[in-house]
Amino acid sequence: MIGLPHSRRTRFAVLIFALFALVAVLPLRAVAGMLRLNDMGVAARSLRGPVWWGGADELQIGGVRLGTVDVFLSPVQLLVGRARMDIRRQIGQPDDIAGAVSLGWGTRGIDDVTGTLPLAAALAPLPVSSVMLEDVSARFSGDTCVHAEGRVRARMMAVINGLSLANGLTGEARCDGDAVELPLVSQSGMERLIVRITAGGRLQATMHVRVNDPLISAGLAANGFRMIGGEQVLRIDSKL
Repeated sequence: MIGLPHSRRTRFAVLIFALFALVAVLPLRAVAGMLRLNDMGVAARSLRGPVWWGGADELQIGGVRLGTVDVFLSPVQLLVGRARMDIRRQIGQPDDIAGAVSLGWGTRGIDDVTGTLPLAAALAPLPVSSVMLEDVSARFSGDTCVHAEGRVRARMMAVINGLSLANGLTGEARCDGDAVELPLVSQSGMERLIVRITAGGRLQATMHVRVNDPLISAGLAANGFRMIGGEQVLRIDSKL
């Protein structure tokens, strides 16, 4: 029988294989604790199953509730110094979601998130019912946004007669200093919503409405808007 050469490359390959095997059998809960995912605002009522394919009940990330989802961490990514926690719920329902939370060398953020997030409470009293993400990624290094991309659509509640917001407000995620910024605009261009989210989970949102109809202006005023610079404006400052 021909034995394997005991070269440095072979010993390294055996070590990597052993580490891969060790990590792959760890419980998801144990690895989540080791990676201190709670520091990113990741919490769940329970984490179950092995690291390579588990599940989370009542998962929330940064205060955003995602419910029950499949969760799995890639052992390969762990071995190269990057933790990627993939999240998935694809059962053919409106609240299906897919994406990931990632931790790297000095960076943290979300990757390739597609789905609908229930942000009505976080954005109240703005008339937003939900926010739809399409391949949205955002990454922070320290307190600085270093990467953001993907399409965002805010669905609006019909609380103010006369506003044409059936198609919501849309835009592309981008970095702006210490925050991920979502500059969203309606189809008519008369309504704008600018949302800013910092690494610490602070959320600032400002909605601008250009309108000349006094009845619509009165409806906006009744919902908390104020006339500033010829526009009806409503600002909020909260935390996810």
